Amino acid sequence: IDATLKPGQNIDTAADRIHRSLKRARGDEHFQVMTPEQVLKFLTIVLGIVQGVLVSIAAISLVVGAVGIMNSMYTAVLERTQEIGIMKSIGATNVTILLIFLLEAGVIGFLGGVWGVLIGNIISIGVSAAAAASGFTIMHYTFQPGLVIAGLGFATVVGMLAGLLPARQAEKLEPVEALRYAK
Repeated sequence: IDATLKPGQNIDTAADRIHRSLKRARGDEHFQVMTPEQVLKFLTIVLGIVQGVLVSIAAISLVVGAVGIMNSMYTAVLERTQEIGIMKSIGATNVTILLIFLLEAGVIGFLGGVWGVLIGNIISIGVSAAAAASGFTIMHYTFQPGLVIAGLGFATVVGMLAGLLPARQAEKLEPVEALRYAK
């Protein structure tokens, strides 16, 4: 049951009167009287739980993505061992080799971040449209370029950190040993 108050009436007082009237008419308390503030508090709690679940999923996805990048980079080092030996034998420094693999890992992280931003924005637009169609005008989509740039930067850094150990492995290869390596 929706109740509309006349201007100037106290919401809490009206809620108490409605509660007493319903209790008297029904003879039990198997009902709830909620004010807009209580509904808002309830929605805030629910949205907080949803946000916590989404943050947990994002954290798990981040770890899985980092492990995937690390695996890819270890494979890249293994497959290009002879190339690393050739580069070192013609004068490439350890820092150069390290930077090549860190850059590659950063690009993989950046591309993963681009996909994440695209998919996240598409989902946000869909949720916003569904909320608007349901009458929830409080939830609306706004594109925030600063947040997108920060997300892409974070994805790139995570990719580079995930590629650090494989890059260090590539850096430490001895040229003679690397040239002898057969696939």
